[in-house]
Amino acid sequence: MRFRPCIDIHNGHVKQIVGSSLSDNDSRAEDNFISEYDAGYYANMYKHDGLYGGHIILLNPSGSEYYDSDIKQAKKALEVFRGGMQLGGGVNSDNAADFLDMGASHVIVTSYVFREGIIDYKRLERLVSAVGREHIVLDLSCKNVNGDYYIVTDRWQKITNEVLNKKLIKALSECCDEFLVHAVDVEGKALGVEKAVVEILGSCEDIKITYAGGIHSIEDIKFIREHGRGKVDFTIGSALDLFGGSIPYKLCTLQQW
Repeated sequence: MRFRPCIDIHNGHVKQIVGSSLSDNDSRAEDNFISEYDAGYYANMYKHDGLYGGHIILLNPSGSEYYDSDIKQAKKALEVFRGGMQLGGGVNSDNAADFLDMGASHVIVTSYVFREGIIDYKRLERLVSAVGREHIVLDLSCKNVNGDYYIVTDRWQKITNEVLNKKLIKALSECCDEFLVHAVDVEGKALGVEKAVVEILGSCEDIKITYAGGIHSIEDIKFIREHGRGKVDFTIGSALDLFGGSIPYKLCTLQQW
C-alpha cells in the first residue's frame, strides 16, 4: 500500500474542494483550501520525495472559460515531474496522446467512457488504440444510491447505471493499467472513509487501485490497509497539512504502510 499524492486544479488554482459541491454552472464549488503556490511547487515536492503515481485532476470541463488556465497549471507540474504523475479531466481518444506528450505517465478517464449511463466500449477501444492500456487509468468514482455504489461522471454530477463491484472492476481491468476511485459522498469532507467502498476494492485480486475520499486520520489509513488487504493505495486531500489539514505530509512519505 502506497500514498499517492494529488494536485486538484479548479478555476486555474490548486485547490481542495467538497466534491459533491462541484457545479459546471458558473464554475462553482465549495472550497476547502486555495493554495498560494502553483502546481509546479507541489510536483517538485512529490518528485523530491519519490512519490510516483499521483494524480492531477482538472476540475473544470473542457471548453469552459477556466479550462485553459487549468491546463497551464498542469503543464507546470508535468514539466517539473515528467513521467511522475497521471492527469485527468477532459481526456478523450483525440487528446489523450497529447497529455502523455506533455509529460503525464497515464491519462485518467471517466466521462468519455461512461456515456448515457452505461459503458461505451467502442470509445474505450478507441482510447486503448490511441495510447495503449498501459497508459490508462479508469476513474470509477462512485456515489451511494440505496445501498449500492453507482459510478458518477461529469465531475461527479451525473449518476450512471453502472454499479461499482468486483465483477465490473475485473472486466474493465482488461482495458486499463489501474483504477482511481473517489468516494464522492465523503470527498473533501474529511469525515472518514467510505468503508464499504474500501471493502469492495480490497476484494479485487491483482489489480492496482487507489482510493480517495474522506480520509481524516491515521486510523482511516489503517482501515484501508486492513480492509484493502494491503493492496489498495490511498490519496489524501483536504486532511493533509499541505492543504490546510492535520495529517502530516512527511508522515505519509516516510511511513511504511
